[in-house]
Amino acid sequence: MRNVAADDFDEAPRVVLPVGTDYPDGFVLDWHSHRRAQFLHSVTGVMVVETRDGTWTVPTDLAVLIPAGVQHLMRTRQVSTRSLYIEPHAVPWWPDHCIVVKVTPLLRELLLVAADFDADYDPAGREGAVTTLLLHEIAALTPVALHVALPSAADLGALCRDYLTEPDVRIDNAQWAARLNLSERAFSRRFRAETGVSPAAWRRRARLLAAVPLLRDATVAEVAGRLGYATPAAFTAAFSAEFGIAPSRMTRTPRAG
Repeated sequence: MRNVAADDFDEAPRVVLPVGTDYPDGFVLDWHSHRRAQFLHSVTGVMVVETRDGTWTVPTDLAVLIPAGVQHLMRTRQVSTRSLYIEPHAVPWWPDHCIVVKVTPLLRELLLVAADFDADYDPAGREGAVTTLLLHEIAALTPVALHVALPSAADLGALCRDYLTEPDVRIDNAQWAARLNLSERAFSRRFRAETGVSPAAWRRRARLLAAVPLLRDATVAEVAGRLGYATPAAFTAAFSAEFGIAPSRMTRTPRAG
């Protein structure tokens, strides 16, 4: 199914409902949830999925697993997606929070094929075999740590969301503490209690995460300079240490066909 509302087919008697969707550039899909678990794959472009407790950045060839019933919003940049909406009872191993995963070539091709299935596809035929194989492939995927936690407190969450919108290496703890009328020590203690990390470590991770969409249209060297790193090597080392993947893997690459 292509460019349809998944909820219109939610009660279809199929364990897996594949849907392909093309979004206009810069589209924001506001807060919503699904009764089914969702596997959301970025065929092109970069998505940012946000829940109440974190954001997950999903560039081309990656996907995010979203638990059933979890409220989330999605921001898109030149995005075309392939989704699977899955009955929760069929995937008891599904995570209870969002995770980003690397999509294998086989899984990608299966998703592209499945997007052309009708809602009433034959579960005993070829289509059913494809959807069964999709679930086996998803269960074997390895998570990629392209996410950052968000504090549950409204005032701390607002600070973090503002920073994610416009990361700035010049912002420090003193500025954040002043916005909340707290001392630096009290602010840092409260922030660490909410997120498990220091404010400085959180901002560093957020800046590196902001590099992912930038890397589609700029070189590693250009992004390093924009984010305040002295050299591309320093940026590459920091990005790789934080996320376990080199920033060069995030750049736009031509795909045959």
